[in-house]
Amino acid sequence: MLILRRSDVVETLTGREREVIDLVAEAYRLHDEGRTALPHSTFLRFPEEEHGRDRIIGLPAYRGGASPVAGMKWIASFPGNVAAGLERASATVVLNSLENGRPSAFLEGSVISAKRTAASAALAARVLSGQAPPTGVTLIGCGVINLEILRFLKAALPGLRDAALYDMDPARAEAFARTCTEAVPGVRATAVKNLDAALSGHPLLSLATTAAEPHLDLSACPPGTTVLHVSLRDLSVETILTAVNVVDDTDHVCRERTSLDLAQQHTGNRDFVAAQIGALLRGTTHIERKPGQHVVYSPFGLGVLDIALAEYVRERAERNGLGVRVDDFLEA
Repeated sequence: MLILRRSDVVETLTGREREVIDLVAEAYRLHDEGRTALPHSTFLRFPEEEHGRDRIIGLPAYRGGASPVAGMKWIASFPGNVAAGLERASATVVLNSLENGRPSAFLEGSVISAKRTAASAALAARVLSGQAPPTGVTLIGCGVINLEILRFLKAALPGLRDAALYDMDPARAEAFARTCTEAVPGVRATAVKNLDAALSGHPLLSLATTAAEPHLDLSACPPGTTVLHVSLRDLSVETILTAVNVVDDTDHVCRERTSLDLAQQHTGNRDFVAAQIGALLRGTTHIERKPGQHVVYSPFGLGVLDIALAEYVRERAERNGLGVRVDDFLEA
């Protein structure tokens, strides 16, 4: 068993944003071709009221293609951690041998999870923004995910120059602006205290909040805004139904009370989903966008991305002698 710590994962992935975006794109293509196995995620929730917002999610997956890999991500989301100075999410990934099924690697997964999420968002921004790539983005929610999204957006959209930041905690937004300026050179990050002012700033919007229920429409956004609806529960049903909706997987995203699940319950169908990103990447479908119409990308966060990126990390870390090998983890 190879155990890869957070430091090993960070060292392996630092500066590799473009490669990770390409890896995510290939995983989406394989998924659209039917060359993945992706059961629904399992949500573990707790009966106690004090854990009402907490959950742990299991995402098993298999990616076929030239380098098949199988495994599972186990990710905990405890929003109360933020107030205690801890990251909201923590995760592990286990990879299994396709020769004998035995676990072969155990990786710290929160870095992998954040980077695959950001790569998916940046890929969608590049695909959906059309002929005039945006030079600015609005980030709603000043946490780890939006920091990674900004980093990956800069890699996918080299002309990106400005970021408007909004958080319910203004001090958090100010601190986040300083972090972004240091972490993503070439992008001017500015905290904005008014939500509508933030939304109106740029035609590219990233939503990465801990919202459990819809709380937002896009009326303050510029016409034709591309929305990276990463946290999945921010937008009202009416907003979803009037937008062009692109998803990673319709079956996965229309569940667990996401905004799209609520839209499905309201309409009794999924006709409001225009396309899956894998089909757009393969060129087997396209979207039609009326003048001024918003495009909303809602990725459920497919486990196949975690497994693909974990295998990428494992291969390179092993080649570079990183990690801890435990030879007697299993019975010989």
